[in-house]
Amino acid sequence: MKRVVITGMGVISPLGNDIDTVWDHLLKGKSGISFIDTFDVSDIKTKIAGSIRDFDAEGRWGRKEARHMDRFCQFALAAAEQALNHSQLQLDKLDRERFGVYVGSGIGGINTFIENVNVLNERGPGRVSPSLVPMMISNAAAAQISIRFGAYGPSMSPVTACSIGNTSIGEAFNVIRNGEADVIFAGGSEAAITKLSLASFRNATALSTRNEEPSLASRPFDVNRDGFVMSEGAGILVLESLEHALKRDALIYGEVIGYGAGSDAYHMVASHPEGRGAYSAMKSALNKANIAANEVDVISAHATSTYVGDISETLAIKKLFGDHAYQVPITANKSMLGHMLGAAGAVEAIALVKSLTEGLVPPTINLETADPECDLDYVSEGARRAVLNIGISNSFGFGGHNSAIVLKKYD
Repeated sequence: MKRVVITGMGVISPLGNDIDTVWDHLLKGKSGISFIDTFDVSDIKTKIAGSIRDFDAEGRWGRKEARHMDRFCQFALAAAEQALNHSQLQLDKLDRERFGVYVGSGIGGINTFIENVNVLNERGPGRVSPSLVPMMISNAAAAQISIRFGAYGPSMSPVTACSIGNTSIGEAFNVIRNGEADVIFAGGSEAAITKLSLASFRNATALSTRNEEPSLASRPFDVNRDGFVMSEGAGILVLESLEHALKRDALIYGEVIGYGAGSDAYHMVASHPEGRGAYSAMKSALNKANIAANEVDVISAHATSTYVGDISETLAIKKLFGDHAYQVPITANKSMLGHMLGAAGAVEAIALVKSLTEGLVPPTINLETADPECDLDYVSEGARRAVLNIGISNSFGFGGHNSAIVLKKYD
């Protein structure tokens, strides 16, 4: 089995569109949540989100090319280009048939879909865009990255809802580990902040309505949490076999050593109350990494700020980690980033890489009064310096899809 390392990273997020800015804001406990002002939310109970403000697609690629990509695809390609530069890969020196892309999206091109439904209703079928389908399908991001970089190797767009980021990284890890590819761009992207999405999630009572205080709305593990805050963006990591990375003298930022998946087999939208699938995913990831639970130095929690979700994840951590659960620091990036849905796991993986390399755990903000059933160490007092070698990151999604990845500081 080959060792798999991380040699490049790229991020587009409500906290910034480059790694250094996002990391700085995470350490400072800055919230990326704000009032929605890009469309009318007067008749929707939830009026806040983690929106990306300074993203100029036409400035990057020109008007014609930008208009042929949905917003989620634009985010993914921008993050991938950033990751390519960060990795210093020279595409002309790669074996393109061993160069792949594993990038997914939970909702895909919903903006394009809504626009064309409106066109159909207002102007008739003759005006519907012929690009509708290739722009809205969830694998468009993986396809665009493959086309842009000439990646002829394995390409996949996993669809495991909000678990996609971890699923993409984990499945890519398996492919490289088994010697089937040398380099894979892995991650997730999402751009689903629409009136339709907000209405649906809100009617399911899943979203926070703390509209007067947007920066305080996402509050994982807090007794006064009232739902998650929808967000958007993309995270892409360059995974590479250690052998391949060393051969080209690449800078190595971390190592992927484990991946596990587990199903709740319980409900389409509700987490298993005892965290059954979350436990299975974490347990499998540790087994593949061949490490004991007490070797984990930090946990990046899924922690969406929903009542059942936060409790069930806490229970799963306690069950797997035993007494060590009370010793390991737990961080909840969504308290600042909001819930980036299919992009969440990848962006949180990037933050975990930074934690391991710098020995710093970002805070869980807005945790003022902990839920009595959430009694672990959630790093609520501000960023914490610690000796960190191994971290685990959790991502869970609708349908009971759970995944966990184990990352290690590279020596």
